[in-house]
Amino acid sequence: MQISNSELDDLGKIFELYRVATEYMKSKKQVHWPDFPEELVLGEIAQKRQWKIVIDGQIACIWATALSDPLIWGKANDEPSVYIHRIATNPDFRGRNLVKNIVNWADQYCKANALRYVRMDTVGLNQGLIKHYQKLGFDFLGTKELEDSSGLPEHYSKGPVCFFQRAVEA
Repeated sequence: MQISNSELDDLGKIFELYRVATEYMKSKKQVHWPDFPEELVLGEIAQKRQWKIVIDGQIACIWATALSDPLIWGKANDEPSVYIHRIATNPDFRGRNLVKNIVNWADQYCKANALRYVRMDTVGLNQGLIKHYQKLGFDFLGTKELEDSSGLPEHYSKGPVCFFQRAVEA
């Protein structure tokens, strides 16, 4: 297993994994992702904020990171954190606890960059996902309807946002 930044050559696979994840969300009657603009992902790749796990030469999982997320986290954004977004797992690799690997990676990333928290959010009340993230050591901070979701992908206006935070020891 190897974790590295995504590359331009990965763009097709990234969007394929987003499509598969979105279809899965729809099948579970959950708030689902919209079609993300290609420019968004291209920018993340250029800024080295789009990541992948590669197993046996195949992309098993992808996610994006940010070091600032004020539109979602408000004043808490002032606390040094890494924000994880849009985790999408290749169906051929489900059940391998890849999110746990992302969390371990994020802990090390925080330590190396003097960050205090690993943070995530999700839209809608997906109880299974809430429990899963709690098992991975995240505190569930509750939910909130965003007052202004302009500037965010459209699914942020479709339900309450669940907030998760994991403190990282220096």
